[in-house]
Amino acid sequence: MTIGGIISAIVVGLIIGALGRLVAPGKQGIPIWLTILIGIVAAFIGTAIARGIGYADTKGFDWLELITQIVIAAIGVSLAAGMYGRRRNLTR
Repeated sequence: MTIGGIISAIVVGLIIGALGRLVAPGKQGIPIWLTILIGIVAAFIGTAIARGIGYADTKGFDWLELITQIVIAAIGVSLAAGMYGRRRNLTR
């Protein structure tokens, strides 16, 4: 992977993570770095799912792939917010 690919993954992860955070219900008390990390992971998993099912390579923009990535990011943000909040309450 090149430097350009890494930077692209971070930018896409930021966008996917932010969209996932907007879609996730409730308040998420997680730091932005965790949102970006979840977005990057969701982008990779969403692309893998889209390629596995066969809708990743379409003509034009891959809306279904983007929706898959956002849904996975929303699930990841919700899970992380629940675990992060529980961990913070235990340390108090």
